[in-house]
Amino acid sequence: VLALTAFICIETIMECSPCEGLYFFEFVSCSALVVTGALLLLFSLNLHTRIPQINWNLTDLVNTGLSTFFFFIASVVLAALNHKTGAEIAAVVFGFLATAVYAVNTYLAVQKWRVSSRQQNSRQTSDYIRARTESREVVHRPEIQRLDA
Repeated sequence: VLALTAFICIETIMECSPCEGLYFFEFVSCSALVVTGALLLLFSLNLHTRIPQINWNLTDLVNTGLSTFFFFIASVVLAALNHKTGAEIAAVVFGFLATAVYAVNTYLAVQKWRVSSRQQNSRQTSDYIRARTESREVVHRPEIQRLDA
């Protein structure tokens, strides 16, 4: 919601003389909005369960981490290069708020990723131990007879 609000604020600006900061902020806010919205849709509809080959916790972590970083850079650049119009100031404020929210989400995604990594490692370890134990067990199978008997 904050990324959308920042994008709307930046789109209401009619003129600028050095427009690079404005264009960069516009690109970052639109990209974050689209990618986060797509991931939100995937998670909300449980479509991510149909593609188990992708590590979704890591995908969410990378998205929120990059969005935090780029929103912070874009907000700082726009704050330094703005013309003190109301829309630019509002975009900077919402950009920093979006940065804070993405930072909190990044922290939560790191915690979730660590927990899932530990669970996956313990599952792989227990599968390995089970397979090693089963391979060492000798099962008497009467259907297999010695040929020299």
